[in-house]
Amino acid sequence: MAAKEGKSEDWFANLDKELDKKTVDAMKSEDEHSSLKDDLNRTLVSDFWKILLRFEKINIHFSMEPSHTQFAQFERYPFEWSLKDNFDYGSVTQLLLMDRTREQGRVGDTLRARYYKDKEAVHLRLSFEYCEGEHYYKYSGWKRIYGQFVLFDSPVKKMDTEQFHAILADVVRVWYDSHLKRDREVILSYLKANYEKGESYTQ
Repeated sequence: MAAKEGKSEDWFANLDKELDKKTVDAMKSEDEHSSLKDDLNRTLVSDFWKILLRFEKINIHFSMEPSHTQFAQFERYPFEWSLKDNFDYGSVTQLLLMDRTREQGRVGDTLRARYYKDKEAVHLRLSFEYCEGEHYYKYSGWKRIYGQFVLFDSPVKKMDTEQFHAILADVVRVWYDSHLKRDREVILSYLKANYEKGESYTQ
């Protein structure tokens, strides 16, 4: 009986060591991802806020997540600002820049950067999402149908920030032009012609 107990203990001791190693490896991986996200999100938060301010100059109002009250400190609101040091940038899993313009059905047109995990690698996806219309559902009533275009998708570890910024500038340039021309179709037609269509969803 004692011999059997010894074998059982050896078996569990080996399993325990293996699980300890998995825990340590997972924590190291999580710390590495958090550090990468921290650096990258500092850049993304700045990028999105600068875009918002650029549109603000032509009286086009956007909202942003995370809110500027979380990440920005101001010398003079809103144009003289710097990033707060005490904000946890690594905890941000998505950033949104949402158009609040009521004309031409633009409310909800959104630039979204979000992180997701695929085969153990953390990816960053940048997409442009827009309302395609509304549909009545028997049990839940009217819902808005959203479409999206995938602008950029890359593992964070292999991220090419120059390519990311080139695509971001490309889309923002056309988005801005569509506002100047007061024609939403300018941005939507451009996205249809140049970027992959993602999945639609209701909200």
